[in-house]
Amino acid sequence: MKRTKIFADANLTIGKVDANLYGSFLEHLGRAIYEGIYEPGHPAADENGFRRDVLGLIGELNVPIVRYPGGNFLSGYNWRDGVGPRENRPVRLDLAWHTTEPNAFGTDEFIKWCRAAHIEPMLGVNMGTGTVREAAEFVEYCNHAGGTTISDMRRANGAEQPYNVRYWCLGNEMDGPWQIGHLSADEYGKKALEAAKVMRWTNGETDGGAEKGKLRLIVSGSSNHEMKTFPEWDRIVLEHTYEQVDYLSMHRYYEYSEDRADPLEDFLGSADDMHEYINTLKATIEYVRAKLRSERRVKISFDEWNIWTQSAPRREPLWKRAPHLLEDVYTFRDTIVFAGLMNTLLNNCDAVGIGCLAQLVNVIAPIMTEKGGGTLKQATFYPFKYISNAARGETVRTFSDSDKFGSMYGAARCINEAVNFDKTGKTLCVSLCNYAQEAREAELELRSFGDLKATEYIELTNADLGAVNTFESPEAVVPHQRELPAVKEGSRLSLTLPAMSWSFLKFSAK
Repeated sequence: MKRTKIFADANLTIGKVDANLYGSFLEHLGRAIYEGIYEPGHPAADENGFRRDVLGLIGELNVPIVRYPGGNFLSGYNWRDGVGPRENRPVRLDLAWHTTEPNAFGTDEFIKWCRAAHIEPMLGVNMGTGTVREAAEFVEYCNHAGGTTISDMRRANGAEQPYNVRYWCLGNEMDGPWQIGHLSADEYGKKALEAAKVMRWTNGETDGGAEKGKLRLIVSGSSNHEMKTFPEWDRIVLEHTYEQVDYLSMHRYYEYSEDRADPLEDFLGSADDMHEYINTLKATIEYVRAKLRSERRVKISFDEWNIWTQSAPRREPLWKRAPHLLEDVYTFRDTIVFAGLMNTLLNNCDAVGIGCLAQLVNVIAPIMTEKGGGTLKQATFYPFKYISNAARGETVRTFSDSDKFGSMYGAARCINEAVNFDKTGKTLCVSLCNYAQEAREAELELRSFGDLKATEYIELTNADLGAVNTFESPEAVVPHQRELPAVKEGSRLSLTLPAMSWSFLKFSAK
């Protein structure tokens, strides 16, 4: 059995993990909203129509922030369509996903839902068909106390107190020709700058604003690193907006298709590719900061990431309401790659301040629902749950002698790991993916954390890479508890990692 040595020392940290790294995303797409989080008349629905069974599962995932209302939907959306009495709201064609949008759920409902879910809202302003003025008025509706026509509109709609929304996305994927109102980097950079400026003014930040009430603005970066405009798009946009924004957005999806006979190694190399993508954007941000002689530190908002078979054909008719779109069923194979992507976000927490799993319910999501029926935890639910709830504090730099395999992205590591230490809670977490086709022995040396004692050891493995959870068989892919390993002298321990597996350990540190 091949052996991999992994070394970590508490004094060698990468950075602090922002809780928002475990965020998610809800778009007016498919059944994410309707029949997902919102289904009036469902046996589990509360007085607002929010499904309490879904809220319970989201609580298990410990999601702190959710991006809304899009996504591609955002570039054709007018926020005014989703406020006020439902009977007066317009029914629109959604040109992004070719569906019909009833606008029964909008900003006011989303804020109520966030409060019920104990989640911070992350709203987006339309930079496609929308205007700078509409962006400012959206902030006014949400954050101004009252005494103006727009803020009093919110009060008339039942919200006397302002929502005080802090996180705002300046559009979505404006580099993409598929985007409604697509702009060049220069055009978008200028528009985003003006939007950011007036949004801050509307929020009372005429002199920079008090830190407590300051908006956190996210400017749209590249949709993926395969865009021909990457990373020039990011550089140009940042040179326009750097002094006004807090985050640069990035998106990336990975996929595997048995029908196309995709090489498995290419899919297993996804985490290493994500790492390189983040590093390129880190360098781009630092270049712009240096060029502008700025003291600001713009971070990355990786606000769309997941595994998504984008080549899957559409099977629902055009202009249907809440169609079954993008309802990917996640395999065990997907799940161990998913865990590696989470490790990569943790290992780049010095640069990535926000992460949004796209999406949360029904649409390429860890949670599925039946109309009028129950819920299902997809296989990807489990790595997100365990890592989100335990991997806090700081990410510790690791040193590994893992061997590598070839993929379309270059050499990728057989053993993919992340180590996190919460000094306050005295908790150490280790997440390990074995992408080798055979079992591996992992020797861990965990120094300077104090006296370690293993408190939890789970393992996700399956002989069938294509195994999935279904409503009929909801526990086909679930983690299992393993016997706790002993920590030997010198803070050493040995683990046997099954072939193609994910393992997660927690330790108490005295």
